[in-house]
Parts: sequence; structure tokens; C-alpha cells
Amino acid sequence: MNPHTNLTGIPAALTGWLRAGLLFLCLALTVPAALAQAPEPPVDPTPAIQTPPPQASDAEIKTRITDIFAEIDSLRRVTVEVNHGVVTLGGDVSSSAADARAEELALRVNGVVTVENQIERRLAVEDSTGGLFGDSSSRLQKLYRALPLYGVSLAVFLVIALLGHLIASWRAFWRLILPNPFLVELVSGAFRIVALLVALVMAMNVLGATTLMGTILGGAGVIGLAIGFSVRDTLENYISSIMLSVRQPFRANEHVVIDDHEGKVIRLTSRSTILMTLDGNHLRIPNTIVFKAVILNYTRNPERRFEFDLGVDAADDPVAAMQLGLDRLKSMPFVLNDPEPEAFIQTVGDSNIVLRFMGWVNQTETNFAKGRGLAIAATKDALEEGGFTLPEPIYRVRFDSGVEDALKSTKPDGRAANPLEPPRPKPTVDTREAADVAADNTIDEKVAAERASSKEPDLLDEQSPVE
Repeated sequence: MNPHTNLTGIPAALTGWLRAGLLFLCLALTVPAALAQAPEPPVDPTPAIQTPPPQASDAEIKTRITDIFAEIDSLRRVTVEVNHGVVTLGGDVSSSAADARAEELALRVNGVVTVENQIERRLAVEDSTGGLFGDSSSRLQKLYRALPLYGVSLAVFLVIALLGHLIASWRAFWRLILPNPFLVELVSGAFRIVALLVALVMAMNVLGATTLMGTILGGAGVIGLAIGFSVRDTLENYISSIMLSVRQPFRANEHVVIDDHEGKVIRLTSRSTILMTLDGNHLRIPNTIVFKAVILNYTRNPERRFEFDLGVDAADDPVAAMQLGLDRLKSMPFVLNDPEPEAFIQTVGDSNIVLRFMGWVNQTETNFAKGRGLAIAATKDALEEGGFTLPEPIYRVRFDSGVEDALKSTKPDGRAANPLEPPRPKPTVDTREAADVAADNTIDEKVAAERASSKEPDLLDEQSPVE
């Protein structure tokens, strides 16, 4: 037997080709079946409104749209015309929402190519107010059924608001945690407002009107922002009042200088700082200015230094003049010995030497202005008694040549000059009142009387820290 043949007598090569052909035939039959089982494409979740036949005519489209509009009260007056799939809508509706709804429904009908919207908006009063006043009986029934829910909501609002009001009015509690009276008023008032807002939110949650509540709060935020910009200066002044009341730069009846304004403090209010000037007048300064200003406080340290200048002749000994002036200052009873008076050479001019003297006084016992004046007079007398000359200003006058020749050619008339008049005797004057340097308490008494008589609140507190 031929080794290249099988038992059936068919050659081996031919058998291999037959097997390959059968395998290819099987694959050809299975591939279309696999493709036929592929997943179908996704279907539009919003199905179109189908007309009875697959391809609707213009008349059928018109009938379908007209029947739909007839079932909707707001679209019953809309007219429909169809030409080659183009739908023309006419008539009138009562609102823009109905207009948009009619166009949307027409576009969803099968066979519609496009929609020409020629609908007009009715402006009749009954159309615009019908939803507001119409069907009042059903609305009253709904309101009657919702009365228990409204009662619960009102009860929640009143309980939370009343509780917040009671806590805000508990002055002893707020004074315990907030020693500053201005902060007590501020925090208690803020707590009362927060309690009202919480009560309103809880009541709206009971009613299920959270959306309305969000709208109200959003509008309130916008309005608050606009108000904040319009009253920016007032808010800045209010914040300055808070800072001044917390860290007080002065106390009542203290002598201060705020920028260019000098006086004694009467009170600190929530809007301004009130001073009494040294002339006895009221001065009201906004707290915004006070908070930003440079403040000089004369009362905080009762010891105050005065200074003045005196000139001696350029030929005199300036050191001896300083010593003589210091001895006289030290001998004055109102000038403090600790710190001691001082003196130094300030400038050296063409015809004099300017000396500066300084001394200290206690403002609670000595009138500063009168003490300084008496110290100047006493030091001047001491220098003159010691033989020192206090030079006057020297002016050099230069004449033209013609004037000088005329003065030289003038002959004296030979008449004797008038004899010098004898010096007039100096009157005896009682200087005890002028020499009295006791502290002047007139402004202090006026400030105390003003504070006692006025009912305006004062934010100055002796218990608050002082800067």
C-alpha cells in the first residue's frame, strides 16, 4: 500500500485540505451570528410623540398637535398650521412659559421639521391676576388643613426667639464674662439677632420652605453688603469705639492732646470722645480720628518739665550765668529738686549767648503756666543782679553820603540839653496773688459737674486696662 494514502484510499494531502476547508466554513457561519448578538445602540430616554403611521402627513401632524393643545388650558387658543413638516404656531397665550411649552410640544411630534413660533402674549388683567385671585376656595381649604403645621412653626419661632431674648437681657451673666460695658451691649445685642435668625431658620424647616429661606438669606446678604458700603464710615467709627473701650488710652478728667486738640476728657461714647478745652468749651472728636491720632497725656505722669531761653552778652561768662540761674531755680519752692533743674548753652550769636534753662514741677500742686512764668522772671532778675547784661537786638543803620554830609554840616544851636529827669519811684504792689502757683482746678470742677449731670453713657471704666 502507498504510504501517502489512508485506509479509504484518499491521499493524505487531500485530507488536510478538506479539514482546512471545513474549519473555514464553520468560522464563516459563526461570525454573522456573533455580530447579530452585538448590543443595540442606546435609545433616547425622551421618546418622541408618535403619530399612528410611521410617516405622518401634514394633516395628521396638525391634528395631533391640535388635540394635544386642546387638553391644556393655557394652550387652547393656540392655532396650528403645517406645511411640508414646518409647523407654524399662532394665536395668543397668557404667559411666556406657556409660549415656550407650546413650541416644545410641537417639536416633539414625529414628522415635524421645524417650528415657526408666532404666538403673541396676552396682556389682559384677568390673565395676569387669575392665578393670584382665582380658585380662592381651594386655597382656603389648603390653608385650613395646614393650620396645625403653621401653629407648630410659629411655636418653634416664638420659643427660640423668647429664649434668646431672655439670655440677651441677662445683664449679670454678660457682665460676668465681659467686664467692659460697651462689649456687654454689643455682644448681647448680637446674640439677640442671632437667636432671631436661628428661630426663623427652624420655623422655615418645619414648614419645609428651605428654598424660600435660602432666597431670603441670599437677598439679605446682598442688601447687607450694599448697606455696609454705604455706611462704611459709621462702621469704622463703631469699630474704633470698641477698640478704645477695650484698651483705653486715657481716663476721665485727664489732660490730653489728641493731634491738635487739647483739653480734659469728659467721656467716651460709642461715637465720639468729648473733651473740655482749657477755655471751658466742649469738643467732640469722632472715635475714628481718636483711634488713629497721636495722643499726648499730661496727667499720666504728674511731673512735667518746663524750659525757657535767656541771652547774655557775648563778653560775659556763660557758665557763671548758668550757675547763677540754676541757684535761683533751685531756691524756688515749686521747682522740684528731683529731677534737678538743668541749663546749657543753646546757641552763640553775633552779640549774645543764648542759655536754655529747664526745671520740673508737679502739675497736681503747681499751675504749670504760672510756675514757668515766675521761673523766667526770677532767673532774669538773678542774672541782672549778678551783673550780667541781657543784650537787646542790635541794628546797624547805614546812611547815604548826602545824608551823612548834611548831618556833619549841621551846627549845634548852643542850647543846653534838658537835664535828666529824676527816676520815678516804683509803686508798692502786692504780688502775693501773682506769685501764687497753686494748681488751677477750675476745669477739673467743670468736668466733674458735667459728668455728674449728664446721662449720656460713658465707656471709660476704671477696671479696664490702660495702654
